[in-house]
Amino acid sequence: MTRKPFRACSTAAVGALALTLAISGCGSTASHPSASINSPCNQVAAVLSDGPDPGADPVGYAAAQVLPLRELKLSAGRVRTDALALASAYAQFSSTKGSARAKAAVTQASHALDTICPGATQ
Repeated sequence: MTRKPFRACSTAAVGALALTLAISGCGSTASHPSASINSPCNQVAAVLSDGPDPGADPVGYAAAQVLPLRELKLSAGRVRTDALALASAYAQFSSTKGSARAKAAVTQASHALDTICPGATQ
C-alpha cells in the first residue's frame, strides 16, 4: 500500500516536468525564423496597422500610409516591390480624393501584397 502514494507523487512530478518543458519551448522563436517581428511581412503589417481607421477616413488613412511604407528598410524582392506599389496606389488615392481608378489600384496592390503576406493589409 505504500507504493500507491509514491506512484502518485512520481506521476505528478513527471507531469509537472513535462508541463515545464512544454511551456519553456513555447517562448522560443529560434525554431520559427519566419515568425520574427522583423520579417518583411510583419514590418509591412505593422506599418499598415497604424494611422486612422480606413473605414472612417479612407483618404486620410491612405495619406498616412504612403511615407511609412516607403521608409521601410526591406531588401529587394517581391515584398518590397509590392509594398512600394501599394504606397504609390495610396498616394494616388489620396491625391485624387478617392477616385474609382485609384480605389481599384489600391485594391489590386493590396491583393498582390496579401498574396505573399496573407493578412498584411487587413
